[in-house]
Amino acid sequence: MHLPRRALALVAAPLAVLALASCGDDDDGGDTDAASDPGTSAAPAEAAPERIVSLAPTPTEMLFAIGAGDQVVAVDDQSNHPEGTPQTDLSGFEPNVEAISDHEPDLVVLTDDVGDVVAGLEALDVETLLLPAATTLDDTYEQLEQLGEATGHEDEATEVVEGMQADIDEITSSLPEREDPAPTYYHELDQALFTATSETFIGQIYGLVGLENVADAADADGSGYPQLSAEYLLDQDPDLIFLADTKCCGQNAETVAARPGWAELQAVQEGRVVELDDDVASRWGPRVVDLLRTVADEVAQVPAR
Repeated sequence: MHLPRRALALVAAPLAVLALASCGDDDDGGDTDAASDPGTSAAPAEAAPERIVSLAPTPTEMLFAIGAGDQVVAVDDQSNHPEGTPQTDLSGFEPNVEAISDHEPDLVVLTDDVGDVVAGLEALDVETLLLPAATTLDDTYEQLEQLGEATGHEDEATEVVEGMQADIDEITSSLPEREDPAPTYYHELDQALFTATSETFIGQIYGLVGLENVADAADADGSGYPQLSAEYLLDQDPDLIFLADTKCCGQNAETVAARPGWAELQAVQEGRVVELDDDVASRWGPRVVDLLRTVADEVAQVPAR
């Protein structure tokens, strides 16, 4: 199965792995001697990194959100938010150890260990922090806190997490209760009709506002990212269509309506084709709150069936 590159970042991944190399932890009894000698200062705490390289858009957004932006000296070619990030031609999909090391980082944050880049960097005494794609919101919160600890911004990271949780609670609690069947939706990753089920991170966001995913029954291999047929979608006739291929692929309400048979869909006829920002819809950082708010606003306008 060939998934669009944007979807690969959200495919189910192992739990986050912290690969920070330890400093000052040699078990030689030095700390004990220093503590017992009033004339000797204890070993200083590990210094926060001063030159961070981020090789993926979501960690980049997280770093800036927790106040570590000033420590970021370079980001990959896909990191485009927030405005003013020190974007380079570094690739997170095909990382080059030599090109990364040219930026003299003391910490590299990445989401995939492609080509054993972690080992290559650690061979150069460069610390790494591997934060795979989140599968739940709790993973997002945990990664923010890990970055806070790794960069010296623990308090700021906690504030970001608590702010996200408060915003999400406010959004979900503001929706009116429904006694009728839940509205259905289709989330489009690309024109080949790849989508995401309720078992994915994306699907869980939609689940927070009580939507039913029409793709769930079509996920025969349990990948979480099935490719649907046009016939299947026309038969399902979802109440809402969310397009996460607007920037990459030029899709919008008009192009959807022009597809054979799609003009008859309820979502098309009633103006409920929602054009998402591809980036916001494919990253698991703080802007998931923006995605949830957009989805919730649309759900609130769906009449009872």
